[in-house]
Amino acid sequence: MATTHVEPVLDYDEVLERFDPVMGLEVHVELSTATKMFCSCATEFGAEPNTQVCPVCLGLPGALPVVNARGVESAIRIGLALNCQIAEWCRFARKNYFYPDMPKNFQTSQYDEPIAFDGYLDVELEDGTTWRVEIERAHMEEDTGKSLHMGGATGRIHGADYSLLDYNRAGIPLIEIVTRPVLGAGERMPEVAKAYVSAIRDLMRALDVSDARMEQGSMRCDANVSLMPKGSTQLGTRTETKNVNSLRSVERAVRYEMTRHGAILTDGGSILQETRHWHEDTGVTTSGREKSDAEDYRYFPEPDLVPVAPSLQWVEELRATLPEPPGQRRKRLQGEWGYSDLEMRDVVNAGAVELIEASVAAGATPAAARKWWMGEVSRRANDQVRDLADMGVTPEHVAELDGLVRDGRLNDSMARQVMEGVLAGEGSPREVADARGLELVQDDSALEAAVDEVLGRNADIVAKIKDGKVQAAGALIGQVMKAMKGQADAGKVRELIMAKCQ
Repeated sequence: MATTHVEPVLDYDEVLERFDPVMGLEVHVELSTATKMFCSCATEFGAEPNTQVCPVCLGLPGALPVVNARGVESAIRIGLALNCQIAEWCRFARKNYFYPDMPKNFQTSQYDEPIAFDGYLDVELEDGTTWRVEIERAHMEEDTGKSLHMGGATGRIHGADYSLLDYNRAGIPLIEIVTRPVLGAGERMPEVAKAYVSAIRDLMRALDVSDARMEQGSMRCDANVSLMPKGSTQLGTRTETKNVNSLRSVERAVRYEMTRHGAILTDGGSILQETRHWHEDTGVTTSGREKSDAEDYRYFPEPDLVPVAPSLQWVEELRATLPEPPGQRRKRLQGEWGYSDLEMRDVVNAGAVELIEASVAAGATPAAARKWWMGEVSRRANDQVRDLADMGVTPEHVAELDGLVRDGRLNDSMARQVMEGVLAGEGSPREVADARGLELVQDDSALEAAVDEVLGRNADIVAKIKDGKVQAAGALIGQVMKAMKGQADAGKVRELIMAKCQ
């Protein structure tokens, strides 16, 4: 039974002095196929509970599964992108265990014969160094349903009044990507975990096989952590923190488990091999259930499905469809856009690469595209815990706004007002500018008159400018802009002031 008390932890630096951490990551990716893995039910996210089910995915007697060809294709492409070998022959197996949200009481998965195996993924850490994570396997399986625990404070079964089951997700195609044990990362182990999951997410999106939205559960990570005493080669007992659903949480969960294990082992205790639940609000894990070993699942070949035997020709045809690797693509775009390493890192962390790329393709300059996506749009997205792409602003909007500025209709201040209108749903940039009457004054005589008036009122500042203190012009520019109600080109105002102060 899960507990809520806070367990002792060891200082992180002390953990590293006494132990070598070992990590294994299992990433589950829901494929964006139109139908489920073994039946024709829809896979639309957010549908009314239990409306996307049939006898097959409900496990009713006599219902026979049929393999989703697109799911197999996606699995092969994922395996190839992970530098894996693709099996010439593989088959499905039944993984037997009871859980309320699994209607068949077994999961159709793959055991000792996965579709892809022996791969690796090179991931880039924050300082630019590369860490190779070895992939043991990537195998096909189906997702379970979803339990909703009602009436409790935490949303978990303990303390809930009752539970509801939604089987819409049961049978959704899944690819599980399993790493080999990661050793030698030391203090950077949590950072490696975050970088790896981030790289997997970027790769899935580049392959267009999944939206990989961790907040919606379409990509989830199970983090296995253990500690070895310094100098030992014997792997320690591991715990598995289940279904971690954000990059930040993956990093924090690995770090926390290292400190929790360290406290138990230093105190002479032993680690229980179990699953753990991650709590985002408190930053701790709590006990789930004792972890089963492979033999406990009583795997045996699925008798209702034929083996999968992709031809070498098909595999090579799919290899030809692989996109440019995300890391390589980012470096190319960074060079084309002229971004610094820090600027590009911020863009990547914000999930704005594709949006900026589309904005540039639509006509925006790289500098303007970064400015708008990483400015007010990003700030509001963070405040509302939403993706940039869900904020109602499109790459075409950004390109149009940049065009209005470059054409001289809007200054920067006006453009910001226009962006506020677009975010508020008032229309496109041009529509917002028209509706709000935002446009730079093009009448040079009116602008010159305003400059003359300000100069006449500020003879002392004019004298300073004539003495070479050009920075004093800032105060005059502000006064002119105020007189023009912000509808003047500040650069043009400066030029006029400096010309009249010669």
